[in-house]
Amino acid sequence: MYGVVYNSGVLDREGPVPIYKQVADLVRDQIERGQLQAGDPVPSEATLEKEYDIARTTARRVARELREQGLAYTVQGEGTFVGPPGAPRSPKTMPIYQKIAGEVAANIKNGDIPPNRAIPGEKMMMRQYGVAKVTVRQAVAYLREQGWVFTVPYRGTYVNSPEKWPINRES
Repeated sequence: MYGVVYNSGVLDREGPVPIYKQVADLVRDQIERGQLQAGDPVPSEATLEKEYDIARTTARRVARELREQGLAYTVQGEGTFVGPPGAPRSPKTMPIYQKIAGEVAANIKNGDIPPNRAIPGEKMMMRQYGVAKVTVRQAVAYLREQGWVFTVPYRGTYVNSPEKWPINRES
């Protein structure tokens, strides 16, 4: 997904170099080899967490380290991207929450999730997409704004009836 996948055995968990610096170095290597280019997304916290068997706080420090080295910048709610702050993102880069919402909307359109039935819960989507809870919540909010779903507090989020779906059902 992000070029060469390093296994966590490469990390020296007993040595003097902090784990976040080691992971940041591995990501920097991907940038220097051209596997990650300006505007490309840096692996998400959830991806780093899973790929390197590290804590979420450690993954957060990786992004901060890359920013401090001038190799990446972060857009709140969208992710961390290769390049200096303000550098244009790859045109193909769509916020992950929109990609998730698009997949859920496609499942609704093709009948996999019928009206008045719950969409997958937060924990399930976090695992399925390897993202943080805030990203899943953005995706659900986006679906709600478009009219695909409605939320019942303490019960879940359900598919709206088709007449409430967006007019442009291709979205």
